[in-house]
Amino acid sequence: MSEKFYITTPIFYVNDKPHIGHAFTMIASDTLARSHRLAKQPTFFLTGTDEHGAKIVKAAEKSGLSVQKFTDTISDKFKELTRILNLSNDYFIRTADQQIHWPGVFQIWKTLEEKGDLYKGEYEGLYCVGHEAFLKKSDLKDGVCPDHLTEPEKIKEENYFFKLTKYKSDLKKAYEKGEIKIKPEGRLNEVFAMLEDLEDISFSRPAKDLKWGIDVPNDPNHKIYVWADALTNYLSAIGYGRNEEWKKWWPADAHVIGKDILKFHALIWPAMLLSVGLALPKNIFVHGFITVEGQKMSKTVGNVVDPITLVEKYGLDPVRYFLLREIPSGEDGDFSEEKLRQRYQSDLANGLGNLAQRVLTLIDNNLGGEINYLKRFEKSEVKEFIKSTEEKYRRHIEEFKLHEALANVFEIIGFANAYTNEHKPWELAVPVPKLNGPFGTKGRLDGAAGAKATSELGRPDHFLEVMTNLTLLITTTAFWIYPFLPETGEKVLESFGLSLQDKLENLDHQKLVIKKGEGLFPRLN
Repeated sequence: MSEKFYITTPIFYVNDKPHIGHAFTMIASDTLARSHRLAKQPTFFLTGTDEHGAKIVKAAEKSGLSVQKFTDTISDKFKELTRILNLSNDYFIRTADQQIHWPGVFQIWKTLEEKGDLYKGEYEGLYCVGHEAFLKKSDLKDGVCPDHLTEPEKIKEENYFFKLTKYKSDLKKAYEKGEIKIKPEGRLNEVFAMLEDLEDISFSRPAKDLKWGIDVPNDPNHKIYVWADALTNYLSAIGYGRNEEWKKWWPADAHVIGKDILKFHALIWPAMLLSVGLALPKNIFVHGFITVEGQKMSKTVGNVVDPITLVEKYGLDPVRYFLLREIPSGEDGDFSEEKLRQRYQSDLANGLGNLAQRVLTLIDNNLGGEINYLKRFEKSEVKEFIKSTEEKYRRHIEEFKLHEALANVFEIIGFANAYTNEHKPWELAVPVPKLNGPFGTKGRLDGAAGAKATSELGRPDHFLEVMTNLTLLITTTAFWIYPFLPETGEKVLESFGLSLQDKLENLDHQKLVIKKGEGLFPRLN
């Protein structure tokens, strides 16, 4: 494990309000950040908004707002989404921030210039406003951009160019040696294919055609290409161009991105870093697209899913759970409310929620609401199952297979439910009678008196053994599920008198006072 963990989402383009695809990227990144924090690793988690480019100008004009007001409004919606999704991000970067972001952009540009990697040239090509990028004819399908289904504009203009081809060999070596890892690994073949077709890239647009952007240093007739500006956020947000703080966090340990922006992160960004002499990012985690009941999300079709509305209807953790369990981390996935409801009922309510409530009720009714945790009661088959499952769980998180890591958590839940049904602890328990003596408020024996009465009444060790192992299984589940469902993980731990700061290996002879409350996942309407 490295000394620190720096993870980023892409910065989200503010041409429209956020949708469920943005939420998925945010939640997946947050899960990784929380997982590393739980392991006591210094972590910095960055997200934010990309606010320059021709597409934003057009969207602002259509809305009737000034460009500044429009970008402020949409950026605020993304910031609000980070709060609603309970993200643990350390900073929210905005590329329109002239104090935080722009100094880093100027520093990158000037260094690229000093290295001789920028030159002026005339370019004629097909420009896709949706991508804010030039496309080749081979990129088109039936004459239109396959992602945006629009015909690109034919443009001829004088721009600054970045010598991307200069770094073709170095990029290829970096991927072959694993200096940058792409996950899932199948995406690496796409990167090698793109390397074979590499060309120098336009790094500016004429200011007359792109009014909303950052001026090229010492040349106000040109604006810096939106992607050259945007990619620099990963450095500017941590201090690059302003102070030396960035050296504490760079290089990035993980860039989490959608598959449609792989080229920019796997080719252009590393080449920029090679040019300016900075370390390359260690991992690029690539996820697919989310369809809605088999259809691509589209405002025209009217099937764009608002994540805020979804959270208001079903609660935060059920939405986080569905996206992280149902959508394969590195592939396309499909959303439907019906599938969300099914997952809620079968996995969360009947699975985790029912298990926790059963065990808490058994402790509450038969042990006076507390359990003295004794490691001698831990069964080897339970510990071995946890150990073997944990190895898979950790590996799947490392490989950016979050859906499989969550499946491993539910292997523990399934094991615990089967263990409960096999040993039937409700039949093993000897009810504590209401006798005169040191009673608690519920008419049951408290603390040490309860333990003494247990022995005197001849309650079998088998019951305490079963309850100890169920406690171990559920608290293990709580720690494992926390990065994915933080509210749920903390609630389960609190119900057993524990917190995220506790360590299960230190529980021997520790009295756990349970706090039985409402069920974790109430019945859906």
